[in-house]
Amino acid sequence: MGAVKTKRMPRAVREQQMLDAAVRTFGQRGYMAASMDEIAELAGVSKPLVYLYLNSKEDLFTACIRREAKALTEAVRAGARPELPADRQLWSGLTAFFTHTARRPDGWAVLHIQARTHGEVFAAEVAAMRAEIVAFVTQLILVAARDAHRDPDLPEREVSGLAEALVGAAESLADWANATPGVTARQSAGTLMNFAWAGLGDLMAGRRWTPPDDEPGPETAQSGPTSPVT
Repeated sequence: MGAVKTKRMPRAVREQQMLDAAVRTFGQRGYMAASMDEIAELAGVSKPLVYLYLNSKEDLFTACIRREAKALTEAVRAGARPELPADRQLWSGLTAFFTHTARRPDGWAVLHIQARTHGEVFAAEVAAMRAEIVAFVTQLILVAARDAHRDPDLPEREVSGLAEALVGAAESLADWANATPGVTARQSAGTLMNFAWAGLGDLMAGRRWTPPDDEPGPETAQSGPTSPVT
């Protein structure tokens, strides 16, 4: 087999071409199964050129994670337009999230599956992206909730827990939507809004669910079966 012939182009363009090929390969084949040979072939370059630009398979995978994470966070931030009411901000942000993950399923697989399961360094890259999105959603909910019932002391910790749950639900729903033919980004966003917004709406109006007063706590609940009465 002859060497791959490549035409001259700017380094930045060539590097993005390699990253495109790598994201596709890692997303579809998995990190362990993917080879630098097939990435180079898909990119239309020689394997030595891939190593020259991106050093190693590990560095290439890290570059893919960082690029896809940056693109996803930028899409969510651009979608949640600050001039809109709180529910519309959340709706537009979720729609942007599901649109992005549907358009880039290989990139989403790299972030949500591959990076989390192939080493602490890779997982840390994704954790940083996720923390940024959770912080963004936390502030969105917090500001809206405080304004809605004029409570400047609404604890951020409580809202950050809601944001964690919401982001986790969005991640799971994105996996399901990408594996289910015919599901649109708007349908996914609508599903999550119907699931989450009723509770968030009550929080913003100052109405909170509380457990029943007569419910036993863990310290009073019995840990095992009682002895039979004789």
